[in-house]
Order: sequence, then C-alpha cells, then structure tokens
Amino acid sequence: MPIEFVATSQLPTAFGDFKITVFQDTQTGEEHVALSKGLETPPTGPVLVRIHSECLTGDAFGSIKCDCGPQLNTAMQAIQENGCGAILYLRQEGRGIGLTNKIRAYALQDQGHDTLDANLMLGLPADARIYDMCGPMLAHVGVTEVDLITNNPDKVAYLSENGIKVAKRIPLVVGVNDVNAEYLATKRDRMGHLFDKDFNTATHLNK
Repeated sequence: MPIEFVATSQLPTAFGDFKITVFQDTQTGEEHVALSKGLETPPTGPVLVRIHSECLTGDAFGSIKCDCGPQLNTAMQAIQENGCGAILYLRQEGRGIGLTNKIRAYALQDQGHDTLDANLMLGLPADARIYDMCGPMLAHVGVTEVDLITNNPDKVAYLSENGIKVAKRIPLVVGVNDVNAEYLATKRDRMGHLFDKDFNTATHLNK
C-alpha cells in the first residue's frame, strides 16, 4: 500500500499535547492519522501503541452502542501518563464497510441481529479492515517494537507478520454498559476478540 507522509503539527487535547501526523494513500486518497508523544528521538524499547479504526458514532457522538469512544480516550490518557506512545487512527469506518453501511447494519441490529450477522445480511464481510498502512506509519515515527493496546488478535498478527515486534498485548475493556454488552460478547464469542477473564471486571461479559 503506497502510504505517504503529508503534514504534521502539534495538537493540544483534553488529555494533553500530542503530535499529529497525516498520511495519505496515494492510490485511494484515504487519509490516516498518527497521534504521537515522546517520539522525537528514536525509542530504545517497546512503544505503547493503539491501532484505532474510525468510529464517528462512538468517537465523536458518544454512542454507547460500542466501546470505541472509551477505548480511544483511554488510549490517549494512557499514552499521556506513560509519556511516550502512538495512536494510529485509521479511516476505516464501521470495521471497513463505511458509514452508510454501518447505519444500515445498525438498523438490522435494532431488529435483534448481532453485529456480525447484520454485516453478513447486507452481503458485507464481518470485518473488512486492513492494516497495510500501519507498517509505514510506525516506521515514520521510528517505532519497530510495540506494547499493543488491543483485544483484536488480527492486529497482533499483522504487526508480527510485517516485522514489527509485539512485545506485549495490553487488553482494553472499557465503556461496557447494558446497551453494548451483547455487541462485545459477539466480538468475543464469534469474532475471536480476546477478553481476558481475570482482567475483565464487567459482569455483563460473563453471561
């Protein structure tokens, strides 16, 4: 995937100051973002990293149908507290199916279908995301080894298969509520997401 650096700037946020760097896929025109902190000099060990796919409803509108907003906010706070790290914010709305199809899938979920079946009923993959842009983005900010904040084994596998050492996987279970508990259970039970029982304090997920 031809990913090119476009621009960078400082970005003050409610969690603290970050450096924001924009990349663009030269074939599709899609833009992706890296938020980083403490990477002005090459790191000497694993860097705290979150790979986060865009979720307009959760990240911007505070939807409680998913856990995306709390995951993003928790990762930003963790990187600030750690003093070093990066978030790769990928423009892959709705697990890669796009905003319109995501809302169509929401309508099917309103009828009682789970998040996986809703996608399949629309003739779409359960998860259409790719991670080919992550290697070049991490290389640009000087990261070759990560402590990866994720519950998704696909992200661990991609980085490992593409020369980026995953020193540690850090689980992230936040924002669980009565509305999204079944959504998270579907990701655990049908999509292979890793919710460690000893880490998970949300009783919803122990049903």
